[in-house]
Amino acid sequence: MRTRAPRALPNSDPEPEPLEALVIDLWRAVHESDRFASALLAEAFRERRLRAPRARAFVADTLYAMLRAERTIDEALRLGRAEGRASSLAAGRAEAPADEGPGTEPSTWERLLAARVLAGWLKPELAARRCAGIDWDAVAGVDAWIDSLSDPVARVAIAGSLPGFVAERLVEERADAALPLARALRGRPPVTLRANALATTRDALADALREEGVETRPGRLAGAALQVVGGANVFSLDAFRRGLFEMQDEGSQLVAELVAPPPRGLVVDFCAGAGGKTLAIAAALGGRGRVLAADPTPARVDELRRRARRAGASNVRAVVLEADAERPLPEALAAVVGRADRVLLDAPCTGLGSLRRNPEARLRLDPREFTRLPHLQREIAERALPLLAPGGRLIYATCTLLRAENEAIVEALLEAHPELELVAPKEIWGRERAQPLTGEDERFLELTPDRHDTDGFFAAILRRRR
Repeated sequence: MRTRAPRALPNSDPEPEPLEALVIDLWRAVHESDRFASALLAEAFRERRLRAPRARAFVADTLYAMLRAERTIDEALRLGRAEGRASSLAAGRAEAPADEGPGTEPSTWERLLAARVLAGWLKPELAARRCAGIDWDAVAGVDAWIDSLSDPVARVAIAGSLPGFVAERLVEERADAALPLARALRGRPPVTLRANALATTRDALADALREEGVETRPGRLAGAALQVVGGANVFSLDAFRRGLFEMQDEGSQLVAELVAPPPRGLVVDFCAGAGGKTLAIAAALGGRGRVLAADPTPARVDELRRRARRAGASNVRAVVLEADAERPLPEALAAVVGRADRVLLDAPCTGLGSLRRNPEARLRLDPREFTRLPHLQREIAERALPLLAPGGRLIYATCTLLRAENEAIVEALLEAHPELELVAPKEIWGRERAQPLTGEDERFLELTPDRHDTDGFFAAILRRRR
């Protein structure tokens, strides 16, 4: 995905400029620690008192572009170096250096330039003025080279900057559809907001943001979604402080919409995290009914409570849930066993669908987790099922793309629990709306960044028979 650069820096200097040097430092810090890029960015901006919006946008956008496309960038630079060396030899200008070859490790500075070239923010001829010895046109054309590869797993791995074991699974499960999906996973996600229906409407929010200098357009899929046009630090806006919106991917909003709570209903968000979907469900209830939100991480529960206060979601109660399935449920959940109209289970997963938004997660993908997590997901689902009232629905959701964490979990639950039945999204939304958002058999919500420009999401609806 090519987007306009937030700021064009001079292109004639042979060395990194101060902002570029900061990006390089941050890129190294991500690789040397387990910290999120967002936290490192916020810390760097505070310490360096970097307040200019365009400078902050340049640093953040360039860093994320490097993290989203690391493997693609390295292969593009190796291709560009080989083509540049071949051109020099053909012109009689140089001899091949003895210490350079296909395995030469690119420098972080070269990676920064390549990230900007691949994003369309820096023209190849200007990159050549700043860093010689590389055919930057070849770098810019790396996707054509990827398409020429005979191995489909290599194509997917390089196109999506993915580990080989992930690429292999995607090719196995999705065949030719794996390549466009992989390319989309290295793209830049839109900045999407959810208008808080407890405080405003989508149109009124758009007007309020325009008054603060932020242009938006309506989302294509979710009823409360607004996409920010251009760059903006939305968390600094008065509209955010007033609780008029939350930042939330449109796919995440659709999962919350699929919960479709009945008026004044009781909803349990069993893996609530910091509460993005909790607050969307509370807004759908119009502040009535009850939403019990549970998570095993106390810091997330505290953040959820803060967000609920800002949003005016007085019908939300957040509790800490012991992660150990052998431990009893907290009192608030134990009191509603067999009574919940809806249970949302947004299960912990490998997170492949959110790699655009959390690109550093690529560095931490562990093949052992791909075996462990399906067992955990099934265990959490079994723990949540007793909460359902007769006729109540469990919405099982993940932000991953693999069958073992999605369809296989649902099929196992249906086999083990004859009292459950599958409900297709079209029964909730109607076929016209649901069909573009589901798979070929229309049984599940299936969102991918290449088809919907959302994070990758899966969701299934299981109803307890009356």
